[in-house]
Amino acid sequence: MAFVKNLILVLVWLILTYISSTLVVTFFRHQIFYDDPRYILFIHMVVNDGVQLTVTITLFILSYIFYKINVSFCCFFILVAVFTTRNTPVNLASMAIERYVAICHPLRYSQICTVRRTYMVIGLIWFICMAPDITDLFVTLATEPLSFFHESVFCLRQNVFKDAILAEKRKAFDIIYFSCVFLTLVFTYLRILFAARALSTERTSAKKARNTILLHGVQLAMCMLSYISPSVEVILHIIFPGRTLEIRFANYLIVYMLPRFLSPIIYGVRDQKFRKYFRMYLLCSRCKKTGPGVKDCM
Repeated sequence: MAFVKNLILVLVWLILTYISSTLVVTFFRHQIFYDDPRYILFIHMVVNDGVQLTVTITLFILSYIFYKINVSFCCFFILVAVFTTRNTPVNLASMAIERYVAICHPLRYSQICTVRRTYMVIGLIWFICMAPDITDLFVTLATEPLSFFHESVFCLRQNVFKDAILAEKRKAFDIIYFSCVFLTLVFTYLRILFAARALSTERTSAKKARNTILLHGVQLAMCMLSYISPSVEVILHIIFPGRTLEIRFANYLIVYMLPRFLSPIIYGVRDQKFRKYFRMYLLCSRCKKTGPGVKDCM
């Protein structure tokens, strides 16, 4: 049963990795995306989610194979997983703001949303997502003996960063992060909604932007599942005693893997510009495999 579960996870991960890799290659093969902040933020989220999924699935499989791993390695995996998990909602907020500027301030868009500023925003995303949680490592280094980092533990955050104050700090920052992102999505959605009513010529673009932000809201809701899942697991353990492994498996599929299917749908399928080049890349890849007709693809 454990082999089947891990096989399913690996197969789903391979599918997601293939889709994400195709999106990334499509982005880097076409100069047209390099100068568009919208797609730069998108591809950053795709890469970020790919790293997050790879790290978490590695931890999941290691927990089945070895059960316990070295604390030092566990710290590294946990911190990378936390950083990339936090990045996603903040990246969603940045993408919503970009859509808001494009629809509500189109004449100032090229001045506000520049490529340079977009990369600065990505750097800021990493800073504000890493700063609160990197302190967990410093507190643990200060409070735990050096021998602790040579021990082996079941790799969970609470088993490594054990100080009770850290748990309260995490809850506070989680509330702050998601409140800010939620308010940003609501604000940008309402402003675009009002803009669509006021500007008849921009109603189609505004409608698409509004729907995109709605999908970002769904992504945010799914991201929030990762923060309430420990509490849900406790309740499920009470309802279904002795089903710990099954609950962990279902939780991982729903909380960590399912949300990663949305990004390719939002931009890889819904977005006309990206879909055009995405299909072109797939057709070219198929032509190169079959041989004839390569020139037609190019």
